[in-house]
Amino acid sequence: MERPKVSHLAAVKRILRYVKGTLGCGILFPASDMGRSCELLGYTDSNWCGDKDDRKSTAGYLFMFGKAPISWCSKKEPVVALSSCEAEYIAASMCACQAVWLVNLCKELDSSRNGAVLLLVDNISAINLAKNPIAHGRSKHIEMRFHYLRELVSSGQLRLGYCRSEEQVADLLTKGVTSNVLKRLVKKLSMMSVEHLN
Repeated sequence: MERPKVSHLAAVKRILRYVKGTLGCGILFPASDMGRSCELLGYTDSNWCGDKDDRKSTAGYLFMFGKAPISWCSKKEPVVALSSCEAEYIAASMCACQAVWLVNLCKELDSSRNGAVLLLVDNISAINLAKNPIAHGRSKHIEMRFHYLRELVSSGQLRLGYCRSEEQVADLLTKGVTSNVLKRLVKKLSMMSVEHLN
């Protein structure tokens, strides 16, 4: 970084506090889930205009296998979104690409996998935009590469579902959350202290 600011220092301190507090934590893969077929569940979220410098949003997605996360990402979106709907749509498109890769991986490991992957989004407008193949005034400016999501939804490879913001575990990857929200969402991820396993 050329010109770090006080806000950057605060962010680094927050990250270091988190790392220090989670050194003894891990993800539990319950034995009861191991016999099931490869069922994927994706969560995707975005924080609209979260970067104060360039106003780009941060996209985050997380995939669960059974009750534990197996893939996650937090990444700045490549373009400035003009609405929260567009930011969520772009995040869902990025998530869809990972979903296709994970489906192919599951097929390599277990040929019995079939059915659409469910992606949970907390923005109804973004879900409707992905299900509507007709370009209109609100979406015609969105880059074509993000409409890959529409293709996967219309072909039945992906299903989009609504997830209330309070239940959206991808929030952990896109925005700062309170300690109570953090504890609740981390519990949903089967992340726990190694001390609790004994």
